[in-house]
Order: sequence, then C-alpha cells, then structure tokens
Amino acid sequence: MKTILFATMTIFMCTTAVFAGSFTDNGNGTVTDGVTNLMWQQCSDGLSTGCTGTAATVTWNNAIVYCEGLSLGGFTDWRLPNVKELKSIADTTKSRPAIDAVYFPNTIALRYWSSTSYAADTTNAWFVYFDDGFADGIGKSTVFYVRCVRGQ
Repeated sequence: MKTILFATMTIFMCTTAVFAGSFTDNGNGTVTDGVTNLMWQQCSDGLSTGCTGTAATVTWNNAIVYCEGLSLGGFTDWRLPNVKELKSIADTTKSRPAIDAVYFPNTIALRYWSSTSYAADTTNAWFVYFDDGFADGIGKSTVFYVRCVRGQ
C-alpha cells in the first residue's frame, strides 16, 4: 500500500511540475505559455503597465464582458479562461501567490474567475484561488479578480 501511495504522489508531483508552464514575456502586456500555447493577459484587470495600481474585482458576468471587450497586444479575441486553463498557470510549488510572479507580477493571492459554470448549480462558477492554486465554485454575483486568455 505504501508503494502505491508513493507512486501516486510521485506521479502527481511530476504532473504538477509539467503544467507549471514555460512562459515567454511578449513585451506587450501578454505572456505566452509554451506548454498550452495559450496567451495570457500579464496583469490582472485594473493594473496598469508594469502591473502597478489596484486590481479590480468584478462579478462573473462582468468578468466575461471585460475579457470579451479587451484589446491587448494587438488582439481582440480575449475571453475568460475555463477552470482547466486557469489552473494551468497556477504553480502549486509556490504560494501567496501560487503563480510565477516573474511573468505575472503583482498577482493578487486571492480568487480569480473562470468561465466554467458549476455543474451542480449553474448559479455558481469555478474560481482558482491563487494563494495556493485551489479551485472551487461560488455564486456568480460574488466579486473576484480577472485575468483573460486567448488561443485554442
């Protein structure tokens, strides 16, 4: 039993490291993940160039509207990431924030919206908590932070 548990934990730990991302700063407010080929908004919504200022919190509906209206890096096809995509940039080997702060500076170590509705109750949606990379669902009228994605 101990061997199975060890093997399972080893696979989990190795899998987590693989999905930690291989990022490229595009120099235009965007970051590309070489593992997923997704392009990310470098700064949280509300932060200015250099990721300074005060990040904004919005409801789930407003997060979707914000991302769909975003024009950044010469692109206008931004969207709110699904929970799997958002978890792909969480780095659980780090905490507070659980993300590569070199590529995503001043990320708030709190909850970020995903576009994925909660299956058990569609009045809820999934979020990723960037304090530790944990994901869960909550009411869509709650206000959380936003980071948009494009591609795939």
